[in-house]
Amino acid sequence: MTTSLPQGELTIERMCKLSGVSRAGYYRHFAASAPRAEETGVRDAIQRLALAHRHYGYRRITAQLHREGFAVNHKRVLRLMREDNLLCLRKQPFVPVTTDSRHNWRVVANLARGLVPTGLDQLWVADITYIRLKEEFAYLAIVLDAFSRRVVGWALQTHLQASLATAALTMAIAARRPAPGSLIHHSDRGIQYACGDYTALLQAHDIQPSMSRIGNPYDNAKAESFMKTLKQEEVDGRTYRDADHARQMIGSFIEEVYNCQRLHSALAYHSPAEFEASLHPQGATVTTASRSLATAPSGSALARGLLPQGKDQPGSAVQQTPIATCP
Repeated sequence: MTTSLPQGELTIERMCKLSGVSRAGYYRHFAASAPRAEETGVRDAIQRLALAHRHYGYRRITAQLHREGFAVNHKRVLRLMREDNLLCLRKQPFVPVTTDSRHNWRVVANLARGLVPTGLDQLWVADITYIRLKEEFAYLAIVLDAFSRRVVGWALQTHLQASLATAALTMAIAARRPAPGSLIHHSDRGIQYACGDYTALLQAHDIQPSMSRIGNPYDNAKAESFMKTLKQEEVDGRTYRDADHARQMIGSFIEEVYNCQRLHSALAYHSPAEFEASLHPQGATVTTASRSLATAPSGSALARGLLPQGKDQPGSAVQQTPIATCP
């Protein structure tokens, strides 16, 4: 007894008879043409991803291909990218000095060395970098959660005053609301992080400060790694008209690309937002006030962290709004 085939479906043997060819000839042709078709499909996907993510290397391209259902390994992707001249862009770094550790403020011990966070808001790392504008320099301060690699606070201004760093920290605190006494804040020994305004803000929220050893950037490697990614994937190759233009473009990269889309090797090739969502299926929240901190005018009460009484003070009730879903 034979099983009936669905309507319109024929066996290989039947199709060969109707076409007047042998089954052996059909399989020889299939063995020669199918791999070429598969290779063409893989090359097309690699080229599409390389153009969409011009700074992705072969490892991240491989991870993205796996997400799209391609069964390829990194060695094959590297070979195809080399053959098609699709290696990602790189540029020699120019690093001006943004850290001045020659000051009389108190320098605290390094509490983050050897610390492995096991959850969100246990260890924040902070750093400052320069951004070249058309006619001047701007400076970007960031605060990053060391567990999820998510940028939780940032600020961009045309000066290196303490208000630059405090604006980024204020945004992070408003967004995350860390529990008192549960968080370590790590930075370099720069005057922006050692000054009275910054340490007072940490103390007001019961955040323990930590600072790197002298001349050792590896103590703050996670923040340095983000700065390298930012320069390679957003800043290099762009020309910013002024600080407002840089703030708009870099803010879009941080919030939409780095936090929500970019695959991170330390997170098993998930984005920080995906990683945090897997920890909290209900979804994270962010206060309405934190959304406006990054674009608040320098010197305003909001940018200085002097929020209206009763609306966004520690311990007060704050209306929570869900973070926009990442594309």
